[in-house]
Amino acid sequence: MVVHLVDRSSMPDADVALQGGPRVGFIVSKAVGNAVIRHRTTRRLRHICAGRFDSLAIPTDLVIRALPAAGTASTSELDRDLDTALRKLGVSHG
Repeated sequence: MVVHLVDRSSMPDADVALQGGPRVGFIVSKAVGNAVIRHRTTRRLRHICAGRFDSLAIPTDLVIRALPAAGTASTSELDRDLDTALRKLGVSHG
């Protein structure tokens, strides 16, 4: 998986950018699998991310792009991959 992190506090329109909490978006292309597999992968990623909102700064956008292997990965593998990616970005969990 590929993870991108954007700190909205550095955006030019700071008063608008600081509205709301952290946001997470998912990119799960057809390369991951058919519609059922793509939606299952998105649901798993959404569930995994829900437990990490406390470690994200308020004005943060997190974009997660699932690679083809994510379609066959278990939830624990996706969890481990996300932890690794967030650690590389300097966002610790737990």
